[in-house]
Amino acid sequence: MSSPKELRYSEEHEWVKVEDNKARIGITSFAQSELGDIVFVELPEVGDVLKSDEPFGSVESVKTVSELYAPVSGKVVEVNEELSDSPEFVNESPFEKAWMVVVELDNPSEVDELMTAEKYDEMTNEG
Repeated sequence: MSSPKELRYSEEHEWVKVEDNKARIGITSFAQSELGDIVFVELPEVGDVLKSDEPFGSVESVKTVSELYAPVSGKVVEVNEELSDSPEFVNESPFEKAWMVVVELDNPSEVDELMTAEKYDEMTNEG
């Protein structure tokens, strides 16, 4: 399954959708399929500051708990509260319903350092 072309991707399997000076962040379809059924999502709060490549939350599946790593730096301006009650959205709709946070970008050029969909798909198909 190929990844949406309009998004950027991190090596830790997060996706980023740029919306003006903000970035919407979630985990990829590949990541959720590797994790299995997601049963719990822990996210930061509005106002928290994320630093690129540092943990900002976690997802728990029936198999394991996995840290979420910030693909970009910025202040959290929105959190997907629906994931508290419906963590299964991560499995059902990783690119639509299961976005996790929106951050106000500290440095928009960080997005340029992330992988394109083509590069991400190459990386995940090598596995």
